[in-house]
Amino acid sequence: MILQARISALKGIKPHEWLLRFVFGGLVCVVAGEIAKSFGPVVGGLFLAFPAIFPASASLLESHEKQHKARAGFDGANRAKVVAAIDAMGTTLGCIGLASFAAVLCISLLRFSSAVALTLATLAWMFVSIGSWLLRKRRVFGI
Repeated sequence: MILQARISALKGIKPHEWLLRFVFGGLVCVVAGEIAKSFGPVVGGLFLAFPAIFPASASLLESHEKQHKARAGFDGANRAKVVAAIDAMGTTLGCIGLASFAAVLCISLLRFSSAVALTLATLAWMFVSIGSWLLRKRRVFGI
């Protein structure tokens, strides 16, 4: 699989869809901040780990895929579910990377400066995220 970016795909996203993603992501951050103020940063941090953009993206991907197949004269319900599931797989792999970032940061902040700790955590996130993607590609996870 070759990774590629298609800037032309951005043309198909309507302004209200951008707004939905922005508002939903912002609301998740505000709610996490309010929870942190009320219950402390540990509890607030749990809610910051919520994938703020994923729910909006998954529903928009499903909608776009159904519309695309309908224009071709097909029922795109099954294809839309598959596309949303593939997106969810990427989110899952991203969460594994996020967990490694948090664990390394938590441990290394006790021993190093914040700059060194952030660097180590970022490297852990990068290696774990890429590694889990490569393992998934080899079907090590059975999916």
